[in-house]
Amino acid sequence: MDPRVTVNFVCQRCLNPIQLEPAFSHLNEHTLAELALPIYCGEEVEFDPSEIDKLVPPLQLTDSGPHHHGFTLVGESGDTEKTQPLKVATGLFDLVSSNSDLDHPLCEECTDALLDLMDTTLSRTQTQAQLCHQLFASLNDMPETDVSALENELENLEMEEKRLVEELAEVEKEQKAAEKVLKRHEEEKKRLEEEEERYWREYCTHKSQLTAMEDENRSLKNQMKYTQGQLERLKKTNIFNTTFHIWHSGHFGTINNLRLGRLPTVTVTWQEINAAWGQTVLLLASLARKIGLKFSKYRLVPFGNHSYIEVVGENKELPLYGSGGFKFLWDTKFDAGMSAFLECQAEFQQHVEAQGPQKGCFCFPYRINKNFIEDNSNNSFSIKMQFNSEEQWTKALKFLLTNLKWGVTWASTLFSGTPGDTS
Repeated sequence: MDPRVTVNFVCQRCLNPIQLEPAFSHLNEHTLAELALPIYCGEEVEFDPSEIDKLVPPLQLTDSGPHHHGFTLVGESGDTEKTQPLKVATGLFDLVSSNSDLDHPLCEECTDALLDLMDTTLSRTQTQAQLCHQLFASLNDMPETDVSALENELENLEMEEKRLVEELAEVEKEQKAAEKVLKRHEEEKKRLEEEEERYWREYCTHKSQLTAMEDENRSLKNQMKYTQGQLERLKKTNIFNTTFHIWHSGHFGTINNLRLGRLPTVTVTWQEINAAWGQTVLLLASLARKIGLKFSKYRLVPFGNHSYIEVVGENKELPLYGSGGFKFLWDTKFDAGMSAFLECQAEFQQHVEAQGPQKGCFCFPYRINKNFIEDNSNNSFSIKMQFNSEEQWTKALKFLLTNLKWGVTWASTLFSGTPGDTS
């Protein structure tokens, strides 16, 4: 391997390899001493980054280690003849670098750029120097001013400054007081806003309650209006006619569509007859209670199809229901019950007639004579079944229901103010 080593220097800014002039290899001590003198006072120069393409940090060649920048420095043990020019160039570059703010060596292009930059800086500095000379000349040309007047003005300005400082302190004090008042007002504002929000919530709650109450009030008014309409309709309703519908079906008198009586040609069950008697007893008892009548000898006991009449003071019951059969024909309790009912009907008429004309004229269309009912032709029909035909008995029951219908009509006319009261 060839022991010779090729050493190249690079530009300290663009890092491109450079070739040195041969004259740098032979410099005497006087030349080196002159080069060591400072070039300028070392004032720091500010460079515009846009004017220099690349700024490279300083590099001391004598401190370079092995294999840096593609070259190696040869030590003292090498050939002196070969290493002497390299030492001279290296020392020269270190000397120049330490004597300025720039690192050397530099290539021709970087040196031209640096010279252009220094020319620009020099031109700018010269311009500033001219301006300073002009300003200094203008100051020298100005007339002399009165120093005492300036001192008086300065004193006045100092007093004005002191007064302004005191005013500033007073203003700052007032500002702090105003800030305290503002803070208190802001707290009061916040409290009022919270209270306003609470009031609005309460208002909305009360408004909702008011709306609900108004709806309920309208609903109650509508219900009352409907109830009053129903009441007026009920006032015009004949409660007795509605509850006890007395009519006829052929030869039979009916109450609530229940036939009362029997015919040989028409079979009526005893369940229907007993139910019709139950409705008849209930009607007469209701009429008596309406006019305040209490029968003297009997008490009517409505009990459906097993209604009966209780004899007052004897603890005796007279049934108003039957079951038919041979034994029934010889049982006189049913006939006694029907006779007692007829007597109660007659007592009802007598009680009404005893009230006088103020209660209105009233008279049954069919006159009652003990156990008989007479028609307009003075024909008598017995209410009993024994020793009587079914036709006669049925007709007597039909006349009995007709008398009750007249009683219902009279009671409804007399008590038209309270037609629904049956107590």
